[in-house]
Amino acid sequence: MKFSTYAAGRHGFSPAQMLVAFTITLAFLAAIAGAQAQSADTKPCPANLAPEAEVYQSFQLNNVTQQSELNDIQTAIRNMVSRAKIYSVASQNVIAVKANPEEMELVRKMIAELDRPRRLYRLTYTITDVDGPKRADAQSYSLIVSSEEKTSLKLGSRVPIFTGRTYDASSSSWETQVQYVDIGMHIEANVGGSADGLMLRTKVEETTITDEKSAASPQNPMFQQAIWEGVSTLIPGKSLVLGLLGPAGTTHKQEIAVVAELVK
Repeated sequence: MKFSTYAAGRHGFSPAQMLVAFTITLAFLAAIAGAQAQSADTKPCPANLAPEAEVYQSFQLNNVTQQSELNDIQTAIRNMVSRAKIYSVASQNVIAVKANPEEMELVRKMIAELDRPRRLYRLTYTITDVDGPKRADAQSYSLIVSSEEKTSLKLGSRVPIFTGRTYDASSSSWETQVQYVDIGMHIEANVGGSADGLMLRTKVEETTITDEKSAASPQNPMFQQAIWEGVSTLIPGKSLVLGLLGPAGTTHKQEIAVVAELVK
């Protein structure tokens, strides 16, 4: 039997054609393998992977004296470390935290910065008698104040005031009712701000006994009261005149000056 070379040329594949087909097939398979590898690399992590282990720690706040201060520190931590579990024990000034190690380190840093000792200042008030341009005696009063805490100083005495009488049927006697009035100097101070510029809120009150007598109660003395109250900015070590204390309509006044010194 004889085979026609023409038929073989029309219906068979030459070696060159087979080589081209083989090369195309390898390229196609390589492209598929590369796409699968890239898909595997970019596939997100499974959602059921275990989260980073959490740790627990309690922090004692050594410089907090008020509930509001504890609340402020707790709020600041919650805003900065939102995923952590944060609780406070107000009766013990303690903040308890449960968080991962990285968040816990941030909490430690925040508490170290926020729970700082308060600064102490010595305020010296000088009260000077003035009558127009004349200056007379001066009296000084000093008190130690802690930043952001109100401190008061009272110097003087208590004077009894008779307010009436009541009859006690059980003893068949009259009892005198008495109230007491504080006489002397009363100073209140609250200091805030920084050491470069202090914000002083203060009240200076002086109560004295006059020579007059009450027409309604001649046995009781009459009192005269002068009050100065306001907010001022102090530079530590530099004296500042706050104002004048005294009744209106007279030239006799008391000049109020104050100076602040950092204690620690």
